[in-house]
Amino acid sequence: MKTFWPCMLILGAAVLLGFALPAAAADAAGDKEPIKIELPDANFAGTPFEYISDNLEPYDFKDRPPFLAPKGTEVVSKGKPVTASVKTPNSGELKMLVDGDKGYVQRSMVELPQGIQWVQIDLGAEYETYAILLWHFHVDKRVYFDVVVQSANDPEFKTGVTTLYSTDYDNSTGLGVGKDKEYIETYKGRLIDTNGVKARYVRCYSNGNSWDDLNHYIEIEVFGKPVK
Repeated sequence: MKTFWPCMLILGAAVLLGFALPAAAADAAGDKEPIKIELPDANFAGTPFEYISDNLEPYDFKDRPPFLAPKGTEVVSKGKPVTASVKTPNSGELKMLVDGDKGYVQRSMVELPQGIQWVQIDLGAEYETYAILLWHFHVDKRVYFDVVVQSANDPEFKTGVTTLYSTDYDNSTGLGVGKDKEYIETYKGRLIDTNGVKARYVRCYSNGNSWDDLNHYIEIEVFGKPVK
């Protein structure tokens, strides 16, 4: 109790005077809350999974804990323009990646050709981004290779590029060696903590998967707040 009142007085004074609070104090003041994640149905059909890699993280059966972000953080990617490394996908339409349909069925999927391919969302303005949720095809257990997620304010991704996530352990994409583990696709998607990075464009790469050489995307959600 001896340290409680001084801390409260300091916190109150900082708020009244408009000083920026450290992250821990901001959390204590209740400036963060769980983002609202809507998950699709899971597919429980059993399929063989034979992929083995030293860079593969263990399959996680647990529910994902709530992800905290500043109050007011929401999905800012829904309905935004989507482009890709190819003009026309093998199947599906690029706008499906931001339509809110995260289902595991094939009609929810966008397929791109083999090799290193990417899809890109134009958020329409600069946002403070706090999380990205990425769903590849999750009808069965499979691993997508060289998953790289980058952000930028340059649509050509030539300047000001930030790599937010990368499982490219051998630099086969030419984007640098990644430090993240490969993972098995599930209905939960892959949540990437973007730590408030400011960006207008988000680009996601992949390079085939453990089932075939093609690239598949279901949905990409970017959570953020407008830059003031």
